[in-house]
Amino acid sequence: METEIHQKLYATAIKHGLDISGGQVRRSSSRFCFGVEHGDYNGMELFGVGTDRYIWLAYKPNTTGHIRIFSENFPEDGVVELAVDRPADAGSLLNSWARFPHGVAHVLQREGYALNTGFDAVLYGNIPGGGMSRSASLALNLILTYLEVNGIEVLDGMRIVDLAQMVETDYIGSPCGKLDQIMIYFAKAGMGTYFNPNTHSIEHVPFGGNPDAFRIVSLDTGTKRPGLEKSTYKVRREECEDIRAQLAAEFGYQTLADVDSEATYLAANRHLQAVAPASAGKRLKYLYEAQCRFADTLAAWRAGDIARVGRNFRADGIGLRDDYEISGPELESMCDIARTVEGVYGERMLGGGDKGASGAIIDAEAFEALSTAVTRAYPLAHPQYSDHYAVHVCQITDGIVTEALSV
Repeated sequence: METEIHQKLYATAIKHGLDISGGQVRRSSSRFCFGVEHGDYNGMELFGVGTDRYIWLAYKPNTTGHIRIFSENFPEDGVVELAVDRPADAGSLLNSWARFPHGVAHVLQREGYALNTGFDAVLYGNIPGGGMSRSASLALNLILTYLEVNGIEVLDGMRIVDLAQMVETDYIGSPCGKLDQIMIYFAKAGMGTYFNPNTHSIEHVPFGGNPDAFRIVSLDTGTKRPGLEKSTYKVRREECEDIRAQLAAEFGYQTLADVDSEATYLAANRHLQAVAPASAGKRLKYLYEAQCRFADTLAAWRAGDIARVGRNFRADGIGLRDDYEISGPELESMCDIARTVEGVYGERMLGGGDKGASGAIIDAEAFEALSTAVTRAYPLAHPQYSDHYAVHVCQITDGIVTEALSV
């Protein structure tokens, strides 16, 4: 597949007058989070893996001081061109993927990185449009490319994560946390990535059993989310900040992760019942219960108990649906179908919510049955997406890989 992708990128470059001959290809992964989904902006521990739905960027430095880049996924935009040291204002690029190359140039220069060298590039990605972190993958890929062609070395991985978040929050206006960037940048093939926000540390955790005994599956609904800034995600972030402010005033909590025991949860919930909308208690309920499940999920992964990981994954999904109310009808249809299939350990919506992909953790022998069930039932439930949905087995993969363009 990699050779075919390289050939595709090279042919596209020739077609659009871009010179990438003898250049490089950087591949950035998607991610699959085991917990705590939506915990990153609430100060909680995170655990997940990189998955093999990718963005590929083929590139070669040029001497023009301009970036010229074409996306196979958005051909209607043509070749996007910008002076590397003069990115456009975000307001002039609304609803265009070109916000990302402009945003990366803007953030890097604002943060003190001198950009002088441009490059020609072609992009192609097969990450679903919501749920598996397409935007974070793109931002990371572009940042690393800008830095490399300009001879800038940044050894601190968390600094790269921070820069990628800034592109989305400060330039694009998407209120994302750091879960996606962390899970992609630090991902290692065959390993889970555990992030402890208290120590800002990364631990790579091998699965304690037979990794060939289970599969991770992407259930792409065929729907596309326009961006976190236009989704329910933004509303939930604002709600969580309001809840945190209420609890900080009453109990001195710095994040909602401080609600970490039955006693603190019951006290916080009583307070919210008195001063906040009823929805606040539901949001806190999901976060508290998901945080309680997190340690068990991590322990189950270490022990090789994928069925227990799946049960917690399913419980998180029910909480995201009923208490956090961040899912959507197509996402839940995929989950409803998956729950009918023997050998599916757990399923839930993925990512920021509303649209995109759900995910499932399954026995290795259950994929054909799951795929058949989805093929039979999903088009009946959502005929408008009958030509757009997909079911993919995902491998646990490295987050970032760079290699010579091979054609």
